Amino acid sequence: MKSPLIIILGVLFVSASFAANPKPVQSPGFEHARITEAWAEFADVLTFGRGQTLALLDDGCKPEMPQWKVVIDGKPKTRVRYDAVDGDDDAKHEGRGYHGSTIGNPSSLNYKGQHGVAFNNQIAIVRSLECCHCKVSDGPPLARALQWVIDHHKEYQITTVNLSPVDDKEHAEPVPTDIDAKLAQLRKLGIWVSAPAGNHHFTKGISWPASQPNCFAIGAVRPGKDEVYLDRHKKVELVVPAAATSSSNAIVCGASMLLREAIEKSNYKWGKDGANLPEAMMAIFQETGKAVEDPATGQTFRRLDVMAALQHVLK
Repeated sequence: MKSPLIIILGVLFVSASFAANPKPVQSPGFEHARITEAWAEFADVLTFGRGQTLALLDDGCKPEMPQWKVVIDGKPKTRVRYDAVDGDDDAKHEGRGYHGSTIGNPSSLNYKGQHGVAFNNQIAIVRSLECCHCKVSDGPPLARALQWVIDHHKEYQITTVNLSPVDDKEHAEPVPTDIDAKLAQLRKLGIWVSAPAGNHHFTKGISWPASQPNCFAIGAVRPGKDEVYLDRHKKVELVVPAAATSSSNAIVCGASMLLREAIEKSNYKWGKDGANLPEAMMAIFQETGKAVEDPATGQTFRRLDVMAALQHVLK
């Protein structure tokens, strides 16, 4: 029986049994990517994100939102907040910011019966720029945010970065900026970093920073249908069922946390799949994902199948 929510000193507490029968925050996309199937199959094997922190690099948050104040099994969902723009711990929205308050839902939500992919994880909310609809000139504050992750990933157990901004441009090639060296260092540290491709139905390029080396570019298929849409290009490494590529990317960030735990628990020898753990995990997602042809680009993309990826390393 699910325990009730108990409000103590303004903080929400939830027992471990709250997630006994997780319900997806986005449907039918979660069913399409076989996330709900994986939850049921591996309920006695995986913790679904416990012990890992996802850094949300976006335009800040509304600190009072109850889903990010919840405490699960004695651990706060929001582990830390930081403002890389102003250099303080106040990560609230400023200016045109709005997006960072909700982008954690598909990956991390565990509130009122609704669950993201890695629903037992923790999050680090890092305000990295004024608005998620960014410009390449936002490179310096984004680089500071990435450096903060580099400096604090051990302290806060950060394994994954959702680099959420999009500049809404059609980049066919990388755009050199201050973030590139940081992305390369994070890849070497074994930290997953991915970004949304964009939502304009571009077929010749994708948004920055997804366009950059050492940042996985995540596109989309229509939920419930293997039809590639929104922004796509040969740089896109994986497509995910969602209504926007920001949700696609959030979903795969959660999925990477599940796959990381599965690799650790099974002692899977990932060295044959990639030069580092993030590249190995992407190779597994691609190998186990469904091939989806896109007539508009002539590309064949791989669609995320979480169940198949976990089975690959656990069975």
